[in-house]
Amino acid sequence: MAGALTSGAGDKGVAAALAMAGPGTVVHTPGIAPSPGGRAGAALIDRAAVAPEPTVESVDGGMVRLVPVTVGEKHSVVEAFIPASELTKDTARDWWLLLGLAVVLVGGAVFVVDRLARGAVSSARNLVEAALAVGDGDLGVRITPSGPRELAEAGYAFNRMADRLVTSRTDERELVADLSHRLRTPLTALRLDAEALDPDDTQIIDLTADEVDRRRGIRRIRQAIGTLEDEVNHLINTTRQAVAAQVAAPEDGLCDASEVVRERMMFWSALAGDQDRQYRVVGANLRIPVPVARAELAAALDAVLGNVFRYTPQGTAFEVGLSRRDGWVALRVDDAGPGIADPEQALRRGQSNQGSTGLGLDIARRVAQNTGGSVSLDRAAMGGASVVMLLADADATPKIPSRFGLVGRGRPAREKDPVRRRWQRGRE
Repeated sequence: MAGALTSGAGDKGVAAALAMAGPGTVVHTPGIAPSPGGRAGAALIDRAAVAPEPTVESVDGGMVRLVPVTVGEKHSVVEAFIPASELTKDTARDWWLLLGLAVVLVGGAVFVVDRLARGAVSSARNLVEAALAVGDGDLGVRITPSGPRELAEAGYAFNRMADRLVTSRTDERELVADLSHRLRTPLTALRLDAEALDPDDTQIIDLTADEVDRRRGIRRIRQAIGTLEDEVNHLINTTRQAVAAQVAAPEDGLCDASEVVRERMMFWSALAGDQDRQYRVVGANLRIPVPVARAELAAALDAVLGNVFRYTPQGTAFEVGLSRRDGWVALRVDDAGPGIADPEQALRRGQSNQGSTGLGLDIARRVAQNTGGSVSLDRAAMGGASVVMLLADADATPKIPSRFGLVGRGRPAREKDPVRRRWQRGRE
């Protein structure tokens, strides 16, 4: 209606616009009595005529919207009446829809939060149970990290901690076993010296009292050595049974392999002389540094030589050789004994068919592997077993182990098993 008046429509146009506007639309002229059918009073109409914007006012039975229209010098006010029934139509339905939507949103939010909280609580509970299990001594417990980011990170940290605990306890057990095995070297010397003493039989009638006491002392010495050796074996076996997995950490240090060989042979030469064993040392006259702690290399050499004295008859000859080539140092111990029937089993830690703990060769293997090398078993030229420790040369950059075979042979050998690096001699 305001558009029709503004465009200057005639009486017919204004009448048509009123007809289209429908009931409740009235045109008032300010300063004159309100037109019939209108709901707004004269004061309200006069105030709306000078207002810059349309006004909305409440009246009896509803609300009116008053729009001022100025065409030339003529001022008009268009009134549109909206009954109260139209204003509140479908309001209850809208409120119920809003209420239902609010209930759905709140319920969904509660469900989602409950799911998230349940996952977090479950992850925290699993972490607590795993920590309690580790505290009770079960180091095999691991958890599957889940839940919020922080709890998942805590789960990964817990698994790493458990792995470190297993590794630390394994290293500790292995160290105890290896240190116990080192005691067998002096025990072997004591046992051999004790066996070289006079018989301990005291049943001979014509023995003097002093001789009986002396033989009883020899018997006590032998019994004490046997008891001590049994205790050491029991300690080694008990420690091995408690180890969950073998984790070897490389040793730091540097020593002269030739010096270690010469020093240890001074010890073993006395026993060799007592047992009429012929021996020879080859290649230990020059300095050959290796990245192994001195005590570790000495323990490995003692373990191999101890096997020679323990498992070969008295009078069996042996040879210790040392050489270097292509960034590697080979320490070889040969003997003229019966040899080793199953080399692969002999290299397994804790495996022995001789009634021992089976750790001697494994000590040598670990020392060699800590430098990137290996230990191999083969038939020696002397007829018995040949044990070769391949160590990295500290003065050279280690390369791929060359196939030069064992020391003192000069015969190339092919690597039959790359995993075990068994150095063959090229002979039957």
